[in-house]
Amino acid sequence: MTNQVHLPACWPSVSVVIPALNEARNLPHVFARLPGGLHEVIVVDGHSVDNTCAVARRLLPDARIITQTRGGKGNALACGFAAATGQIIVMLDADGSADAGEIPAFVQVLLDGADFAKGSRFAPGGGSSDLTRLRTVGNRALMALVNQAYGTAYTDLCYGFNVFWRRHLPVLRLDSTTPSPDGAQRLWGDGFEIETLIAIRVTVARLAVVEVPSFEHSRIHGTSNLTAFSDGLRVLRTIFTERRARNAAARSAPGQFGKTELPEEVASFQGPRSREAE
Repeated sequence: MTNQVHLPACWPSVSVVIPALNEARNLPHVFARLPGGLHEVIVVDGHSVDNTCAVARRLLPDARIITQTRGGKGNALACGFAAATGQIIVMLDADGSADAGEIPAFVQVLLDGADFAKGSRFAPGGGSSDLTRLRTVGNRALMALVNQAYGTAYTDLCYGFNVFWRRHLPVLRLDSTTPSPDGAQRLWGDGFEIETLIAIRVTVARLAVVEVPSFEHSRIHGTSNLTAFSDGLRVLRTIFTERRARNAAARSAPGQFGKTELPEEVASFQGPRSREAE
């Protein structure tokens, strides 16, 4: 495995969190693009039935492999975030769609003063060979809702390549420990709505978010677990539910939204539970 670049030794420590569900054939391509000098690579296994874990151990013996507590991409990320020990956390998909070689550009944005580096396929210099017309239209429509509701100017909403300082984890308020009571129940944010949930919560917390142009490649092997229509509805529900919670908190504590300091109503809000089978 040949690393394309090496992070400078003087940079903060970087943890890469990779949710993986039956991605054994894709991991060689993903790992080959990881830069050298990383603090750790955390592979969060989603109860794979192929040899995902064995491949990860063979390719990167020092990788930390953990099993997620429930189901869904959001829960896998929450578990990986909770386990991370680096100063900076990278969210990286295991299907080869995101180029790990772009990680230094994201980290540099944080070093330049940002709290959260948000990947964008639609920012100048970004792109995608994977987006269908339906997904593009849906992403733009949902993004417009978020921009209007929160006064943001995001150019991309539902993209999972993001990098942020680990010290801001409390802002995300993700539950990685509560077990699923029936093996099928998802908690708020456990699914593909996780990118939207994170984007909204970092906005409400007034973190400094900077978009980073990124190119999304087509999945190398296998088929995506994402379902455009049903997952789009989950994203839509997330936008309105989080907005209602934010408005309620603002009415009870006007003028109290400071950076990383949230009113109690927002800080404790986890959203409704969704009873959806994996």
